[in-house]
Amino acid sequence: MQNSSVNQLNVKSTAFQTGEMIPSEYTFDGKNISPDLSWEGAPSGVKSYVILVEDPDIPIPKFLIPSWVHWVVYNIAPETTSILKAFLNHGSSENSATLGMTSYRKLQYGGPCPPFGTHRYYFKVYALDNTLDLQPRKATKKNILKAMDGHILAYGEVMGTYKRQKK
Repeated sequence: MQNSSVNQLNVKSTAFQTGEMIPSEYTFDGKNISPDLSWEGAPSGVKSYVILVEDPDIPIPKFLIPSWVHWVVYNIAPETTSILKAFLNHGSSENSATLGMTSYRKLQYGGPCPPFGTHRYYFKVYALDNTLDLQPRKATKKNILKAMDGHILAYGEVMGTYKRQKK
């Protein structure tokens, strides 16, 4: 996707640390809102940011669906270094950001909801040297990755886990 000149972003959340359980507030079992995220380490020349959240542990063969996409946000303003929890929860535009299409076929955050076991959820942030000219309904993970190809200046992620509690 990109050459080795991609810088490292330090991505974190106050909701969970890498490898920790994501609080139920941010899942289908809770309020189903996105957690806060912040990042640092972006080089100069950033024109926008992209956030992708995905679960690679879905029980579907990887050749059919490599991961379940829970959130797509693109064209986040270049001066942005953090987002609050419930960011774009109601579809409004903040920081010039636009919601893309998830695996749920929705333009909104869809929190963790693993059918069984503990799954990993990667909150990925990309710093780009451009903005993406995609219509929201066409802004799938595949189309986002294609549009970002050759334009990634920096990348980072934070990974949380989630297992549904028996009721």
